[in-house]
Amino acid sequence: MAPIVSVENVRASYGGTVALDGVSLEIAEGSSFALLGPNGAGKTTLVNILCTLRRPQGGRALVAGNDVVRAARRARRSIGVVFQNSSLDDRLTARENLDFHGLVHGMPARQRRLHIQRVLELVALTDWEDEIVRTFSGGMRRRLEIARALMHEPKILFLDEPTVGLDAQTRQQIWEHLDRLRTERRITVLTTTHYIEEVEGADLVCIIDHGKIIAQGSPEALKEAHGRRWLQADVSDTATRQAILAHYPHAQPLGPRSIVAPVGSLEAEHLQRGPFADKVTEIRYREPTLESVFLSLTGRDLRDRTDGEKEAQLAEGRRGGHR
Repeated sequence: MAPIVSVENVRASYGGTVALDGVSLEIAEGSSFALLGPNGAGKTTLVNILCTLRRPQGGRALVAGNDVVRAARRARRSIGVVFQNSSLDDRLTARENLDFHGLVHGMPARQRRLHIQRVLELVALTDWEDEIVRTFSGGMRRRLEIARALMHEPKILFLDEPTVGLDAQTRQQIWEHLDRLRTERRITVLTTTHYIEEVEGADLVCIIDHGKIIAQGSPEALKEAHGRRWLQADVSDTATRQAILAHYPHAQPLGPRSIVAPVGSLEAEHLQRGPFADKVTEIRYREPTLESVFLSLTGRDLRDRTDGEKEAQLAEGRRGGHR
């Protein structure tokens, strides 16, 4: 069976900065695909290309058999998108937001009415269809955005940081809805996220860094091939963190007051009895997880953001198109 998404040697750049450097991947129909990478790795650029918001400067991308450049309109009919930043009109009701989306996609009035009821039921918002969106909680808005993305019955759902800013319980509820939708409607789901634990159950995980794919496979295969056991130490201040990093060459920074190091290169007793003992507030071991795979491959924690990295991500989003 042909893949529902096919990317062949895709390249893109902004000025002299390479965003994608010959990226190739395939996504099977009905699968759950996770795209992970540090800020500025090229995730947003790739998603924008697949959503027809940006043209690649080389290579080829097919979505549901449609070239995203030569058949962009047909490709758009096959996709639904949930952007990281809300694009709902909060002055309208839930039903009105969905109705407008259906109009944009050329759906007849009767079809729109049927689909509105169907997608609201799927995301458990039927009782709020006539409520103004500005009264909704963050979780309700996210569910409405998912409902809107499903209005025109897409084959592929693109989710760009779908649960960012939501509490843990709401994030879990969102993923329960998405898992049910994928099972019931055989929708292919491509997700980018900073919450690695949310994609532990994905069929395929792709890790991208500096515009290149550095690893891909099932979560289990990635953990077996690249997973390592890490020692994490939290310290009382940034100066101590910097001193530990200078003293132990295999240690890496993790946030402003933590370090991590592969087990074997640094052990707990080194810190408990060494010159930094009185500055270490907690020591713990991290077992092989997707997060440890990511750390091993990139040398960075996925959620370890500096202000400069946040600015770079915002700049990439502005250049790549509306998110």
